[in-house]
Amino acid sequence: MDKSDVTLERMLSFVRVAERGSLSAVAREFGIGQSTVSRHLRELEEAIGAPLLARTTRRVTLTDEGHRYYAKCVQILRLVEQAGDEARGTSSAAAGMVRISCTAALGILQINRLIFDFQDRYPEIGVDLSLTDERIDLVREGVDIAIRLGPLTDSSMKLKTLGQSRRFLAAAPSYLSARGRPASLQDLQVHEGIRMTNIAGSDTLTLRGPDNEVHTIPFEGRFQTDHGLAARLAVSAGRGIAPVHHWLVDDLLADGRLEILLPDYSLPSVPLNMLIVPERANIARVRLLIDYLADEIAHLPGISKSEH
Repeated sequence: MDKSDVTLERMLSFVRVAERGSLSAVAREFGIGQSTVSRHLRELEEAIGAPLLARTTRRVTLTDEGHRYYAKCVQILRLVEQAGDEARGTSSAAAGMVRISCTAALGILQINRLIFDFQDRYPEIGVDLSLTDERIDLVREGVDIAIRLGPLTDSSMKLKTLGQSRRFLAAAPSYLSARGRPASLQDLQVHEGIRMTNIAGSDTLTLRGPDNEVHTIPFEGRFQTDHGLAARLAVSAGRGIAPVHHWLVDDLLADGRLEILLPDYSLPSVPLNMLIVPERANIARVRLLIDYLADEIAHLPGISKSEH
């Protein structure tokens, strides 16, 4: 093996292809040609003297040798990046790219502006914000941290609890003028509901009353969507009643375009968490953004430390 041919650039290309399973995806990520990524892999395998990847028409997978080499490469690349951070010092280490995945509506309405403020503080840090409500593989997609609403099951990631997101029922004044204001839970059953189809059990509402008793009622309507911003638009346009997160509609409430209904009854709050790729957690720029977002998100409308 010619050690001079084992470069960090080739090693990084190998690691990302191993994680993403696709040369074209890594080429797009790095902003280089797919032929360059392929050359990096070929030259690295020649230098190592062993096949690291098995290629098929649909996917690239690791060989046994590749699995062992990948684990060592991840450690080496992490140490190189951390060593660079330490050598530059805390203040000048605040440079480079951080990749975030966030629930779409929350990202657009709230997290975007927090990132702008963060970058004003740390102008050398780039942020790549990916918006999706799908559960993704953070390592495979090259994401450092993810902000997610709802229960989580990925135990391989570091979990940082951000709080609970308060929800309530809301409708537009135009809808209430046309259809009347519900005075009881039973009244809701004759109203138009705006449902989120990507949430299990959205055809029912579970509310806790002033006597602490839990009530479950059917919830139906002609408009359904799988995106929070579409639900926001529908309820503000007077299309029906919707269970909404406070942060989703805080501006609409403030200027009177929405009203809270049945305030004595509360919907279950939704956990809001941050997932962190363990190998990225101690990189200076990633740690700065983690700490900043955790502090700022705690002050978003309707976010509390405990269930209400």
